[in-house]
Amino acid sequence: MSREIIVAARLGGPEPAANFRLRTAIEAARKAGVPNDNIKRAIAKGSGLESGEVLEELVYEGYGPAGVAILIRAYTDNRNRTAADLRAAFGRHGGNLGESGCVSFLFQESGQIILDNSVGDLTEEAVLEAVLEAGAQDVRANGDTFEIICEPTLLEVTQNKLVAVNFKIESAGLADIPIVMVTVEEIETAKKLLRLIDRIDELPDVQKVATNFDISDDVITELEMTFTT
Repeated sequence: MSREIIVAARLGGPEPAANFRLRTAIEAARKAGVPNDNIKRAIAKGSGLESGEVLEELVYEGYGPAGVAILIRAYTDNRNRTAADLRAAFGRHGGNLGESGCVSFLFQESGQIILDNSVGDLTEEAVLEAVLEAGAQDVRANGDTFEIICEPTLLEVTQNKLVAVNFKIESAGLADIPIVMVTVEEIETAKKLLRLIDRIDELPDVQKVATNFDISDDVITELEMTFTT
């Protein structure tokens, strides 16, 4: 979260009121309990007021078991180290780190807003009514949340519409949304994929991981039985 604040401040300036990406990063950090001093220090580093690591925002692409596409966004001060760590993670779990462009065409960068519906008082109709005027492309119910997809340039407008009607926003930002999905039908393949994604996500330079796989209902049931026994 500190790295996202650093990069946002460097790209758009240190004033949250004039930098939507920075404002969103600060809100996420506060929700996660990041101390205000850490947030201020990250803004100062990003705006050059305090010395610190020089971060690059890089995209890495690769394939997991069963040909699943994996798109990784990382902030790093050493691209050789990050590439080596990712190559090792892919190799250890049955995947391959690929060349630039090998899977990015399978994803679309979009604005993504997650609404909290843990109380269960939101309906899809009410959410649609609130965001369609702002230009949202899709609304998806996912258990205790609603996921709203929009054009990246409309993320701030859509978020403001939801705030205006007092909807509780769990998170908001840019996300790589898969265009074509791969359904995993074998439990061992699913286990390998989940281990690979976990390992990639644990790497300190990795900021976001997007994939294009779905796990079939039968395999999910088997996995649940495995984890509960």
